[in-house]
Amino acid sequence: MKNTKEPKVLPFELDGVSVKPGTRAKVELPLAQLYTQTPLNVPIHVIHGRKPGPVLMVSAAIHGDELNGVEIIRRLLRHSALKNLSGTLLAVPVVNVFGFIHKSRYLPDRRDMNRSFPGSTRGSLAGRMANAFFTQVAMHCTHIIDLHTGAIHRTNLPQIRANLSDPATAAMAKAFGTPAVIDASLRNGSLRSEAANLGIPVITYEAGEALRFDPIAIAAGVQGVDYVMRHLKMVRGKRAKKLPEPIIASSTSWIRAEVDGIVRAQVSLGERVMKGQVLAYISSPLGDAELELLAPRSGIVIGQQTMPLVNEGDAVFHLAYFAHANSLVEQQLENFIDEISDIEDELKTAELNN
Repeated sequence: MKNTKEPKVLPFELDGVSVKPGTRAKVELPLAQLYTQTPLNVPIHVIHGRKPGPVLMVSAAIHGDELNGVEIIRRLLRHSALKNLSGTLLAVPVVNVFGFIHKSRYLPDRRDMNRSFPGSTRGSLAGRMANAFFTQVAMHCTHIIDLHTGAIHRTNLPQIRANLSDPATAAMAKAFGTPAVIDASLRNGSLRSEAANLGIPVITYEAGEALRFDPIAIAAGVQGVDYVMRHLKMVRGKRAKKLPEPIIASSTSWIRAEVDGIVRAQVSLGERVMKGQVLAYISSPLGDAELELLAPRSGIVIGQQTMPLVNEGDAVFHLAYFAHANSLVEQQLENFIDEISDIEDELKTAELNN
């Protein structure tokens, strides 16, 4: 007779803390300290299931000014499905505590933590923090979702960026449920690149703008993480309906200002544009000159600058180009935004009732 007994689940160990199956704990991982010798710890929420399964890390604020992911994780930790979790969820709402305190993308040494992995114990502050986080946390995961936003004064349409040549990564990207997926090459020094080198599938969720909460981006992120956990069989339940196949962008490019001045945008996020279409007018402050900023190819606006003032060479619009008809992508994006807006309204009502 075949033995169907599930393997015994052992406690999950992190930085000397032992988390028993069916429990959760918050581990304060020391990564650095201020020059006042005040320690700066990275809080890691460990939810360890009673049943075996993947070890999924959901991380946010590697860039300290990217706040949407912090709220996504706050909502994730209240998810009722986590009571019957299979496997382990590591939720890290703020990786770059220095940057978070100072509302900055960078660390005090002006380095980007997401260009410093896997780091070194003898390197810069960024390298040392990246090394500690990578070796003590990321290396022990089987899957990773890294949450990001656009930079300051730039906003992104909800999108997944992933190396789609890896089947496990491509499956996670599809499961997340955003209509647009960017087949993005791995960038040296990023968490995504270094984890992938170890065979750990990683997807990056990009949505919204630095130092701003975007309700649509947040709701889409919470839903996407939930979908990935269902895909990995970490939580029970099925989606309400079958999602359309994501449309893969064949390439992207930033459209830059040829002159400096004041921008009057003529298109918005998620909008389909045609080759030669006017994306914006750039005018001199005194109004005696004006330049049209044109789309070099037909595509979808997936990112744009929100500041109306530009210098020559500034990136103003980020366009994605698709092998499929752009009208199909635009329609899927419209449907996606409408559905997420409904979900956000439901969540607000539920929170008020509680």
